[in-house]
This record gives sequence, structure tokens and C-alpha cells, in this order.
Amino acid sequence: FSFRKLWAFTGPGFLMSIAYLDPGNIESDLQSGAVAGFKLLWVLMLATIIGLLLQRLAARLGVVTGLHLAEVCNRQYQKVPRIILWLMVELAIIGSDMQEVIGSAIAINLLSMGKIPLWGGVLITIADTFVFLFLDKYGLRKLEALFGLLITIMALTFGYEYITVRPDQEKLLKGLFIPYCQNCGTPQLEQAVGIVGAVIMPHNMYLHSALVKSRQVNRANKREVQEANKYFFIESCIALFVSFIINIFVVTVFAEAFFEKTNADVNAVCVNTSSPHSSLFPNNNKTLEVDIYKGGVVLGCYFGPAALYIWAIGILAAGQSSTMTGTYSGQFVMEGFLNLRWSRFARVLLTRSIAITPTLFVSIFQDVEHLTGMNDFLNVLMSLQLPFALIPVLTFTSLPTVMNDFANGL
Repeated sequence: FSFRKLWAFTGPGFLMSIAYLDPGNIESDLQSGAVAGFKLLWVLMLATIIGLLLQRLAARLGVVTGLHLAEVCNRQYQKVPRIILWLMVELAIIGSDMQEVIGSAIAINLLSMGKIPLWGGVLITIADTFVFLFLDKYGLRKLEALFGLLITIMALTFGYEYITVRPDQEKLLKGLFIPYCQNCGTPQLEQAVGIVGAVIMPHNMYLHSALVKSRQVNRANKREVQEANKYFFIESCIALFVSFIINIFVVTVFAEAFFEKTNADVNAVCVNTSSPHSSLFPNNNKTLEVDIYKGGVVLGCYFGPAALYIWAIGILAAGQSSTMTGTYSGQFVMEGFLNLRWSRFARVLLTRSIAITPTLFVSIFQDVEHLTGMNDFLNVLMSLQLPFALIPVLTFTSLPTVMNDFANGL
């Protein structure tokens, strides 16, 4: 084992792990905590472990074959199933990108104290395309460094909320290691399913299998391929462990502070602190419903304005980083499935436009306070698209004709 070699292979796993920290994940986390308390932490942990195993297969495919998943699909499938697969993956990318862009726009709205509307935040986020192109021009390593910085910002901001709220550690450990859900009903079941859909992203398999190609590996040398697989797996473990800890921060903050709270409870606190957002919570005994926007507001009411702005910075980092990895995914998928050989600028502009257009319409015709239903729908969409990524990954990595001596025996 060599730390120098590990450092050389470090990068693709952290770019991949951004999908486990996008605004859709963050919203799923906070709703899980507010609706079920600490009871669904074990679902989050199992989903992350399953995600790691699938990412390992995707990375192995890229390392062994020198082709990413979309390129292998192009070679192995006939035209009709290939086009269907491409459309399903594009649908997943569009759904994911909508969550990411809307999340960034909500963060910008919170940071500007409502002065920048949702559609304005979406237009600002479109600038990610040009940031991506600028950084990509100077090499993937610099882009990887930027993502490392954004993950660090998320860890610090959500970690601050965790330290401020100080969740019960005994309940946290019980929720992680004991599969239970006492007194759970339909809302808690919906959140459990939503966690799986939010954590395991279909297009992330395509992304990871392509990113590992950025490292030079002599595929004629079996030992080098084994070594690359080993270091990519270690890096993926570290990256997903970091993302898992950040997700735990969010779930436990809302489980400790807002589980079983009513609108009246929050309204009273917001009124006492003279919050301009107290009207968001009607003075009734209905259970509190939170999303990314309302989550920031209630943190501000209970723990001061600093908590709100730090929360918004974390969401902005999550949204900005995941929109750029979404752009990468769209580029690889379109290039692989359709065998397109466009310029980088043209490909990125097209894939971003496909995702941005429906998002812009949503932001114009929907206000920032009523987006929870859309996010829940998009998480369900992710779950429905999952088989269209999993079946090719599991199929190809088990075929000796594709993987040679590295076929997955299971």
C-alpha cells in the first residue's frame, strides 16, 4: 500500500460522491429527521453501503475495459434498447438537475433575504456552465480540487449546525445500528423509500465509470489493473464515508430539534424572534413540514440568523457542485450512447439546456415556499429510473466477454 499512489488515484470518487450530497439528498435527510426522528438512520446507512458496492462495479468496468458504461451499452445493445436506456438516463439527469438548480436558487434567495427571486437564482446558477468550461480547460485535477473545497464547505457548515443543536448521541447510535421504526406509518415509509431514491443516483454509475478513465492504466498488465481497482475502491470508501457523515449531520439536526414539532410551536418561536418568515407557519397543531427553504428558516428562528445563513451556504455549495457533476454526466451519457463527437462547449451547452429549461419554467410559475411536492416527486422518479442503470452495470460486470479475468462472480 502506498499513500502516494492513493493520492494519484484520488479525485474521481469525490466527484462521484457529490451525487450523495446534492440538494435532493439534503431535503430527503431533513424531512426524514423531522418526520421519523432518528429511526431511519439505518436506511440511510444501508443505502450508502449499497451505493458504494454499485459504484465499485461501475468504476471496475471503466478501469478494466477502458470504456465507460454508456460506451459499453452502445457496443453491447441493439439500437432500440440503447435508445430507451439513453432516454431513461436523460430523464434521471433532468430530474436530478432540477433538484440541484432549484436548491442553489433557494440558497441564493435565503442569502439575499428574499431579494433575488427563485428564477433569478436559476439564471445565476446557469453560469455554472461557464465555470465548468473554464476549469475543465485547465485540467481535471483543478476541477477535482474545487469539488474538494465545496465538500469541505458542506462539512463545515452542516457540522456547525450539528454542534449547535447537539443531537442525542445514544439515539443516533441506536438509529444507525438497530433496524427499527416504532410507531411508524405511511409518512415514515415514504421517507424511507425517498432516502433510497435520493442516495443512489442512476446517472452516477455512468459518471463514475467515465471519471476513472482520467487515470492512465496499462490494461495489458493484470497487476496494474488490480492495483487501480484497489485504490479506486479505497478512495470511494473514503469519499462516501465523508458524504455519509454530512448526511448524518443533517438528519440528526432535524431529528433532535424539530421531530414532532407543530406549526404552532415554530410560529411562536419565530414571532418571539421577530422573524420576517413567521407567516410560513400557520398557528395550528398540524405537524411541522419542512423543506430546504423552511428548514433554513426554522434553524434561524431557533438558533439565530447565523444558523440560517450558514445553512444557506451549505446548500449553495451542495447545489453548485452537483450541477457541475450533472453536466459531466449528461456529457458522458450523450457522447457514449449516441456516439457524438461534438466540441466540449457544444455538448455542455446542449446537456445544460435540456436540464435548465424545465427548471426555469418551474421557478417562474412556482414560488419558493411550495416546492416540497416537486422534490418528493423527483426522488420517486430517481427510484423508478434506478433499474435502467443497475441492470447494465450488473450485467456487464458479470460477463467474462466484457471483463476478462475481472468478471464479478456474483
